[in-house]
Amino acid sequence: MYNVYIMNDNLTPKQLKTLFLIRDGIVYRGQAPSLRDISAHLGFKSPRSASLVVDSLIELGYLKRSKELGNLQLIKDITGKEFSERTIELPLVGSVACGAPFLAEENVEAMIFVSQKIARPGANYFILRADGESMNKVIQNGDLVIVRQQPVADDGQIVVALIDGKATLKEFHKTTEHIVLCPKSTKKEYKDIILDRDFFIQGVVVSIINNQKEK
Repeated sequence: MYNVYIMNDNLTPKQLKTLFLIRDGIVYRGQAPSLRDISAHLGFKSPRSASLVVDSLIELGYLKRSKELGNLQLIKDITGKEFSERTIELPLVGSVACGAPFLAEENVEAMIFVSQKIARPGANYFILRADGESMNKVIQNGDLVIVRQQPVADDGQIVVALIDGKATLKEFHKTTEHIVLCPKSTKKEYKDIILDRDFFIQGVVVSIINNQKEK
């Protein structure tokens, strides 16, 4: 799975968190957050604290101020590589718990810009909202998952599977006898789903957009 959170030993935790937030704002919402938004989201005592961190990232060459954009411009990504702002619009088609027709055009709630580094040209993608806590070790309730449409998956990938007309988000495993869809939850009530009947893989999760409201 595409790992959104790649560590960079050259940056402090505050710098990393600030860069995550700015990068996510640009890629997923088309605009970097304001200093006030950064301060509130990361728990700084004042916008001045956020400004000091932003200034340090500018000095390191990760950011620059842009009058044309009216905000901050990302120069280097979290990995230190040059940032590409090429994006593609993907449909948000509801919650992962909905039934078979969730890819229908009438179920599109919104169009979300996503970097082409994640949604690579040549494949079809859609976005779902995670519902529930069966995957809360890796995906929180309300998070958005970017899914690449495909009918097969490799062992260990997180998939959107269709079982008896209902979609579920689980980790895919294949044994010599069964297909097993495994929850990744802190709650013991969620059990493995061992499949001995027909099911369909709708796609594979390639990235996660964290639910900002829960932070």
